[in-house]
Amino acid sequence: MSELGIPNGWVKTQLGEIFTFIGGGTPDKSNPNFWNGSIPWASVKDIKSKFLYQTQDFISENAIEESATNIAYINDVILATRINPGKSCITKIKCTINQDLKIVKSNSDISPLFIFYLFREIESKILNKSSGTTVLGITLNNLNAIDFLLPPLPEQHRIVAKIEELFSELDKGIETLKTAQQQLKVYRQAVLKYAFEGRLTNPGVKDGELPEGWVIKSLAKIGEWRGGGTPSKSNPEFWTNGTIDWVTSKDMKSDVINSTIDRITPESLEFSSAKMIPANSVLIVMRSGILRRTLPICLVTHDVTINQDLQAITPFDIDAKYLLYCLKAFSEKIRNSCSKDGTTVESIDSSSLKSFEIPVAPKNEQSRIIQEIESRLSVCDNIESTIEQSLQKAEALRQSILKKAFEGMLVPQDPNDEPASVLLERIRAERAAAETTPQRRQKNTA
Repeated sequence: MSELGIPNGWVKTQLGEIFTFIGGGTPDKSNPNFWNGSIPWASVKDIKSKFLYQTQDFISENAIEESATNIAYINDVILATRINPGKSCITKIKCTINQDLKIVKSNSDISPLFIFYLFREIESKILNKSSGTTVLGITLNNLNAIDFLLPPLPEQHRIVAKIEELFSELDKGIETLKTAQQQLKVYRQAVLKYAFEGRLTNPGVKDGELPEGWVIKSLAKIGEWRGGGTPSKSNPEFWTNGTIDWVTSKDMKSDVINSTIDRITPESLEFSSAKMIPANSVLIVMRSGILRRTLPICLVTHDVTINQDLQAITPFDIDAKYLLYCLKAFSEKIRNSCSKDGTTVESIDSSSLKSFEIPVAPKNEQSRIIQEIESRLSVCDNIESTIEQSLQKAEALRQSILKKAFEGMLVPQDPNDEPASVLLERIRAERAAAETTPQRRQKNTA
């Protein structure tokens, strides 16, 4: 390590000295001859992982000629400079790019993997240099001016090999953790299923039968139903310094709602369709895009109001937690059988839901069922918390590996390596020569 803190053989430089950034563009959307062709066209939404194998959109040969798009070739690195500046990937297909991306060109000796990992390491630098009110982006000047330490070529190869080795081990661990997460979800649902088949409290119950004393009831007879509404957003008296929790689907993220994003004033209840929902009511999302994936069901332990996309059930003579867990046990069946359309579920039919039947245990057995469920789910919660912490640590370790790699601390320096300063001079000479030589089509480098 030199006195300046630069590893032996390394050199401090800027992105603009090593790389050329080639921009892209979007063919005219109103011209049908430019779209749905055979040529992949990448945008930020396609930059999701290390390698790019496919794009969502395709364009025609004519679109290339008549727009600012450019071609990325196999093993080119693609960098996002707008919307998600700093995200990068290595393309494994020949594709074109839009104006939010840049193709990263460099000396042919520098491997795509080294460039990719370099941009992964300086991603936060790129983000910090980005600006914009509606769309975040980094200018070409700011991108070119970002400095970094360039290692000798042989050490670059050693760095990539070590990163790949360590990341491979890390990925295996992460895969194991995510598998465990999925298994916990399956176990949770199994606990609820057994609970409302009567098996948690009646181990000897026969398949297809309910324990003695259990009955089947429709949700319409379980409790009192209430809908909700939205006070006028244009009236500040309904919202300013509100004290009453107002629940919408975005608040339905856990089993119990303790607080909400928005609150309304008592005055709003007099002049809107919003109604007070008493404590120990169960809320169900009836209309939301989230219903395509899941059916949010929550319990409120204090008085709240709800908007028009929710329904509340205040149980008559069963435990509210029993109803909560029971509805969660049948949530997928409810979502599928009570939806207003047969394919993409975005709303639940109220009359179908009220007709939905659930098993109801005797009152004294409901508390035992709740205890059995919560005992098991509590263990799941603890395990899940540990898994989440481990996943966070794994991501922190990944960043630590990259930081060490580009500080010269991941692999040893070899005094026999050609210094990076020689590589830098060679790149400068190659770029100077390229400026006087006709190049293949590159329409836009801004």
